[in-house]
Amino acid sequence: MSQKPNTDTPVPSTLPTEAAPAAPEPPKTVTIPETELTQLKADAAKATENWDKFLRAAADHENFRKRVVREKEELSRAAREAVISTLLPALDNLERALDHSPEGTPLHEGLLQVQKQFERALGEFGLIEITAKPGDPFNPVLHEAISHIESNDHPDGTVIQQIQSGYKLGDKLLRAARVAVSKGLPAVAGNSATEGAAPSAPPSAEKSPEKKNSWFKSPFNK
Repeated sequence: MSQKPNTDTPVPSTLPTEAAPAAPEPPKTVTIPETELTQLKADAAKATENWDKFLRAAADHENFRKRVVREKEELSRAAREAVISTLLPALDNLERALDHSPEGTPLHEGLLQVQKQFERALGEFGLIEITAKPGDPFNPVLHEAISHIESNDHPDGTVIQQIQSGYKLGDKLLRAARVAVSKGLPAVAGNSATEGAAPSAPPSAEKSPEKKNSWFKSPFNK
């Protein structure tokens, strides 16, 4: 007969404890010669100085890069302003030709297409047209008043007519719009009570010849 394994073996009531961590070793003291210590201090000071130089050089390079980019943008903007300012008189003459060409004619339609193409090409460079409609308030920042006209239909200080368009390039004003501005009606002198009254004679007309000329004496006066 086969024998059954003995299952009555007692199990230990406690698990084996882990080993306690070893205590850290005390720092070792290294003794170096005085000459080597002096050299290490000098090398550390040199490394700190070189690091400061590197930081300053990096900052100078970054400032130089930003300045070059800014100057490049300013040169490009100045070149665009110069070219567009030179082309504005041609655009003005094109508008005058449109105003004097009969609408519906092939000439008018051709000029209109050229104007649209001209404005679209300049708009790609940031050119914005400034227009003023009759009745708009006069804005001294965007408008240039070349004449003041008395008007019953427009309040004082409003635009009556635009003479020439203005233009902006981005945020910079290239040319203000030239306009005619209303200055209202002149004030009527006097009031309703005195209206229609005959004007009084000038003081000189009321004076007698004797008073006008003290040396003259009429022979009819005794």
